[in-house]
Amino acid sequence: MVVAVEKASMPGIDETFLQLRDPSCSLTSNTTHIMGSMSFSTCGTRVEDKGDFIVFKNEINSFELPTEVITRRKKVRIDFSCLFPKTISISSYYDLHSSDYIFTESSFGSFGYSFEIFRDGNFTNKVRASAYPVEVKLLETVFMGIQAQSELPSVKLFVESCKATPDDNPGNTLSYDLIRNGCLEDETLKIHPSNDSSFNFEVQAFKFTGNYDQVYITCSVILCDPGSAFSRCAQGCLKDPSRRRRRGLGARETQGHYITQGPLQFVSGAVPNAAVEDNELVMTTSETTPPVIPFLAPPESRMTRIRELLSTNISTVVFASAFLVSLVVMAVVVHHFVRKRKAEDQNSLLVADWEN
Repeated sequence: MVVAVEKASMPGIDETFLQLRDPSCSLTSNTTHIMGSMSFSTCGTRVEDKGDFIVFKNEINSFELPTEVITRRKKVRIDFSCLFPKTISISSYYDLHSSDYIFTESSFGSFGYSFEIFRDGNFTNKVRASAYPVEVKLLETVFMGIQAQSELPSVKLFVESCKATPDDNPGNTLSYDLIRNGCLEDETLKIHPSNDSSFNFEVQAFKFTGNYDQVYITCSVILCDPGSAFSRCAQGCLKDPSRRRRRGLGARETQGHYITQGPLQFVSGAVPNAAVEDNELVMTTSETTPPVIPFLAPPESRMTRIRELLSTNISTVVFASAFLVSLVVMAVVVHHFVRKRKAEDQNSLLVADWEN
């Protein structure tokens, strides 16, 4: 935290005789302000638990030199503090990804976690924030890692639970346990070796049944003193949660804190446009019976088709020939009767002329 005091608010004060609670931490100044910068666990900073808030306090004091017998400088004491709420709710859709989850507890000071998705099992090439949501396919191996940071020189990270939900709400009733009570629940989940402050694992990608195409992973994490034999970290997997010792009974550990990573966006294999067009073509042509092309048919059916065609052609020729013959016969008969009728008419005219 940083404190800045305006010089004009302290007329007649000699800044060279001012210090923080811990005199080994020095103050700086410019033409207008006196400034101090410190972490939450140095320079004499004190931590107080105020119910829903954590308060960090320090002060600027004036001091006297050990060799001084008298002084004419005014005494100065300026208290300053930073106040943080213990609980902060963060909700977002695609912008949930964050590398820093920072918490503070009186016995552990400030500590934080990073929760990352990695490109491979080396756990060094993490997915960039701009690449979220991370696109995966079903059964694809997903590599994830949790890293703890603490001001304490030695801590042990314990992942008590990890569960999947279809959205960024860890309290969603639709969930699937990957780790529960420190025990592995998913048969594809594998833990990779790491140091005390890291937890690396892999799991095969899955999705929730129904109309869901995203998965978020939320884990409950705890920091412990590695030398505490009664901490939650030392207990490990507990199939029976009732066997867990109550926090605070000789154990140095933090509360469980939830950290969330995601989303994993599920994608299916792309369907080529040509395949779609072919499907449409098949569906269109299947509505009508395609003509049979004899030369594309098998040999047996080809011969049968040729015989059918020849039989049909012969029948057509015979029918056409009979029809033409009948036409010729009819023409001959008609012509015969026409000539006979003309001859009778001529005879009748001759008889009539003779009688006259």
